[in-house]
Amino acid sequence: MKIAVFQGRAEPTQIERNLGVIEVAAADAAERGAALLLTPELLPVGYAPRRIRGGISAGDVAEAHLKLEEIARTHRIALAYSLPGEEAPASRGITATLVDATGTRRAHYQKVHLFGEDEKAAFRSGMAPPPVVDLDGLQAGLAVCYDIEFPEIARAAATAGAQLLLVPTALAGDVPEIPQMLIPARALENRMTVAYANHVGVEDGLDFAGRSVVAGPDGGVLGAPDPGLLVVDVSAPTTPGPEEPWYLEDLRP
Repeated sequence: MKIAVFQGRAEPTQIERNLGVIEVAAADAAERGAALLLTPELLPVGYAPRRIRGGISAGDVAEAHLKLEEIARTHRIALAYSLPGEEAPASRGITATLVDATGTRRAHYQKVHLFGEDEKAAFRSGMAPPPVVDLDGLQAGLAVCYDIEFPEIARAAATAGAQLLLVPTALAGDVPEIPQMLIPARALENRMTVAYANHVGVEDGLDFAGRSVVAGPDGGVLGAPDPGLLVVDVSAPTTPGPEEPWYLEDLRP
């Protein structure tokens, strides 16, 4: 299947504007034959944890989900996107959601590893391992940003059968080691494709360098948007994924 990775800039708390950006990307991706569009972490609300805590309500989040589902249905493309959790602001996490081309929710995940004091002040950590679901014959899993820097998270997805791991991210600063070395390593060691979608530009004083990437099961880079939209072909790996090690029991709810 073809997947698309979008790399773009959000305006913090400007949900309508940001959803418009996603819709344009979805239309472009669908026209180019992609069956799935992956967008960066918290793109619909912008990456500004403390402003989100005080300025984005549970109702705002619920409405954003509905509009993203509508975008998927309208353009007949699956979407993987990230929003604050649907709970009250004081008790929610950072989430990733996968909806199919009918707008039906297929998987939902709460980020386990929060990064930095701002995220820890605004959000709560998840406890469950990445979900893995069938999407058009490919087993797809979800993780969020900093999670991918911990090998156990990727391994949990792989041992659950993931052939494609979708990672919305908000990696501020120019940290080439993550997309250029770590993402391909995660793909290779787990024999799955890892798609990593980042912001680009300045949001709430943070400068995002982009460097979104898709790495295949052999660790080879399949492509990177510069900036904008990347469309690549993804297939099931020809070799089986890793066996489940004993320590993964610590990641189960």
